[in-house]
Amino acid sequence: MSLAGRISTELGVHATAAKMFNFFTTQLHHVQNLTDRIHTAKLHDGDDWHHNESIKQWTYIIDGKVTTCQESMEYDEAKKTIIFKLFSGDIDHQYKLLNLIFQATDKENGGAIIKWTVEYERFGEEVDPPYGYIEYVHKCTADVDAHLLKA
Repeated sequence: MSLAGRISTELGVHATAAKMFNFFTTQLHHVQNLTDRIHTAKLHDGDDWHHNESIKQWTYIIDGKVTTCQESMEYDEAKKTIIFKLFSGDIDHQYKLLNLIFQATDKENGGAIIKWTVEYERFGEEVDPPYGYIEYVHKCTADVDAHLLKA
């Protein structure tokens, strides 16, 4: 079995691609108030939560376990794509590489399709592929969509 791979999922949301992309690039610090999967999120290094070079510290639940990591992001506004690079904390014990890739595309009849790809490289066969992150991004995306519908 390969130590590297990609796991993808798509889900439909009611919010537009622009609203979803905007939330994740300019309002991400609010996500800890919208979902029960995230315990804390704070700016670790940098002046702005949403700058590509800023580093955030996260504590969240994956597969029923509290997990910690740091994260930096890169985004492409034209393509409505964001790469969340996870590292440090619990990540460094299992993965050489763990990226969550977000892409938003508008649907013709309103709403959007959100595609999440988990890109990873495990340290060894004893580390399971990060399937728990698919459930995590589904739950968080649904919670953000519900929030955006109320706003």
